[in-house]
Amino acid sequence: MRFTLVRTRIRKASGVFRYWIRSLSAQLWLTSVTALVICLGVIAAITVYTFNHSPPQMLQRHADIRATQRIVDGLRFDSHGQLVAVTLDEQSAWLFSVATNDLMYRVLDERGHLLLASSKAAGDEPWETGNPAVDSREEHEVSIDGRPFDLATRETQRGNARFIIQVATSSAFNKAVLSLKVKPIPGIVGWTIVLATIVFGLTLTFTVHRLLRPLRLASRAAASITPSSLTMRLSDKGVPSEIKPLITAFNDALSRLENGFVVQQAFLASAAHELQTPLTLIRGQIELQPGIEKKELIYREIDLMARQVRQLLHLAEVSESQNFAFGDVNRADVADDVVSYFARKASAESVSLELDVPMVPGVIKADRSALFILLKNLVENAINVTPAGGRVTVSVDEGSIRVSDEGRGIDPEHLPFLFQRFWRAPDAPHDGAGLGLAICKEIAAAHDWHINVRRLPVGTAFSVLFNP
Repeated sequence: MRFTLVRTRIRKASGVFRYWIRSLSAQLWLTSVTALVICLGVIAAITVYTFNHSPPQMLQRHADIRATQRIVDGLRFDSHGQLVAVTLDEQSAWLFSVATNDLMYRVLDERGHLLLASSKAAGDEPWETGNPAVDSREEHEVSIDGRPFDLATRETQRGNARFIIQVATSSAFNKAVLSLKVKPIPGIVGWTIVLATIVFGLTLTFTVHRLLRPLRLASRAAASITPSSLTMRLSDKGVPSEIKPLITAFNDALSRLENGFVVQQAFLASAAHELQTPLTLIRGQIELQPGIEKKELIYREIDLMARQVRQLLHLAEVSESQNFAFGDVNRADVADDVVSYFARKASAESVSLELDVPMVPGVIKADRSALFILLKNLVENAINVTPAGGRVTVSVDEGSIRVSDEGRGIDPEHLPFLFQRFWRAPDAPHDGAGLGLAICKEIAAAHDWHINVRRLPVGTAFSVLFNP
């Protein structure tokens, strides 16, 4: 038992997952998020590769150039235009004072003579061969005291005097600083991808849900269309342009269906009216002819055909909502009228027909004639299937009317077909056209009622459930 329950739950969960994965919103979401992750991943890979394989060109060169600019900005002159000092911001001054052997600067005149320098750069030995004012490049590698340095050079002018600023950073220092800068980048990029994916996924979920709202409304409206509401049309307000042709085509199909349904109902009504009078005339002619044999059999067939014609008329009438006249109806009175109507038939079949009203039910909004026809068909079927000596009970309470019989019951495999037009059970013991329960269904649908069928230990119960 437990294994069966677990398997049922797994099957339901699998069905829900298959439905979701095949939905338009899921496909849009998965496609967009996958594309975002791929794009971010490619960008992240390019970024990390660039930082790992060309750091001098990408980072440290700019850092050295910024350092020379700080020296230029920090040059201080006296009133005669003579260079007297270099004033640096707090962070730059701290770096030059802490890393004295790895970070140095010099200020030279245009002839290459040393004017100012950091503490470890005051020696007379030049950092590069040749005249710095002529041969220097913006940044290149040099050797200072046998150690490799990256040298950045920049010229500036004050009046007629030109000055050359050189900043030398040891390669080891550059690599250490660069490692500190690059090391957190993969983590930052990874978390950026994760957070961007989450934010994008949540935003996309809301967006897709909002964009597909007109489609959900159209689907619910389409599901609510029944033969009694074929005049409804789906609204294309707010529907995406790509979906509007589908809505238009569906509305056109509804128009054609409505027209065909109207033609069919008109044909049924016309045919029934045309057949009713000839049948009455034929029966009258047979009654006047004394020489006709087996009149009872002929009368039976004519009466059966007349009954089918009346049911066709009823079916045509109840299929159109405008044919109903709603008002306050006492359901107990209607049930009593039906029981009185079939009292003679029940007595002839030796069936006990009883009305059970345990309380005084209130009135309901309904078409009295339609409710009478509905109960009439249910009670007539119940009398037909109940054997002699059996009982048919019509029970009325506050929320429903139930008609129960003591027949042999309805086979479970026949339940899905009970309310289909012209369907009759293969072993039905009585004559009929298979329209009685179809008429009951149309009447119940027009009143927004429900008909429930339940197999009893002996017989069957049909319950008409009224909305509160």
